[in-house]
Amino acid sequence: MSHDTLPRPRPMQTEKHGAQPSPPHRRHWTKRANPVAGLGAIVWLAIVIVPIYAMVSASLTSQDKALTGNPLAPPTSPTLDNYNTVLHSGFGHLLANTAIVAVAVVAIVLGLSVPLAYVAVRTRDRWSGLAFRLFLLGVAIPAQAVVVPLYLLIAKLDLYDSLLAVILPTAAFAMPVSVLVLVGTLRDVSEELYEAMALDGASPQRMLFQLAVPMAKGGISTVVIYAALQAWNGFLFPLIFTQSDEPRVLTLGLFNYVSQFGVNIPALLASVVLSGVPIFAVYLVARRALVGGLMGVGGK
Repeated sequence: MSHDTLPRPRPMQTEKHGAQPSPPHRRHWTKRANPVAGLGAIVWLAIVIVPIYAMVSASLTSQDKALTGNPLAPPTSPTLDNYNTVLHSGFGHLLANTAIVAVAVVAIVLGLSVPLAYVAVRTRDRWSGLAFRLFLLGVAIPAQAVVVPLYLLIAKLDLYDSLLAVILPTAAFAMPVSVLVLVGTLRDVSEELYEAMALDGASPQRMLFQLAVPMAKGGISTVVIYAALQAWNGFLFPLIFTQSDEPRVLTLGLFNYVSQFGVNIPALLASVVLSGVPIFAVYLVARRALVGGLMGVGGK
């Protein structure tokens, strides 16, 4: 048989009407625009940005021009004298004390809340659930309601006018929310993973540190940021439990710019700007983990 008589392959024809639908991963879904949500986001952004802009702008203004003119107008002759005044009035000491309080509070909260959340998730008896519910009652108790008993307790322990008098109550009031976040995160860890490690002979301590902690990084990051914010912005406990300048923190240091005859508004705002920079930097670094951890609170 010659090559000319061989049957030639028929060209493939595409079926127009009976064509199979494209795979799901190739479909392009068009999202409808939501102008209401976009407008709301712009309004919320303006609500957040405008006060920050006004604060930074006023901190670059001289004291004699602080209360004159439009507060939203950029400063005509910006100056860094207010920041220089803040940095040379003991700001470093206040910053160091606040950092010590924040680090200590985060360490205490993590050291206690992670094992507590693990026990609440892994223990199935009724007493564990009851203890967890009683522990969460701390969310509903405001600090102002127990400040007098706390004051008496701090005085009895001879901790008054020290950083420990600020660290311990701050950590205690950050614990309930921290445990709630971590319990929601640890409940998302698959039960099969625990069973696999148990079959390998792993102890509960090993499962905690080698399985639960690595799988709960989002929740732990959330707890770190939450506890650090509570310690950094705390005002009530430093005000009640400290008196001298040695244990003073940033929130109390703002009183340095309030006198009997007036308030140095630009220096006060410059101090607020400088005190917010460190914690804002921490938030920028861990913001994704913070959102992921908060989404895990309502887990299964």
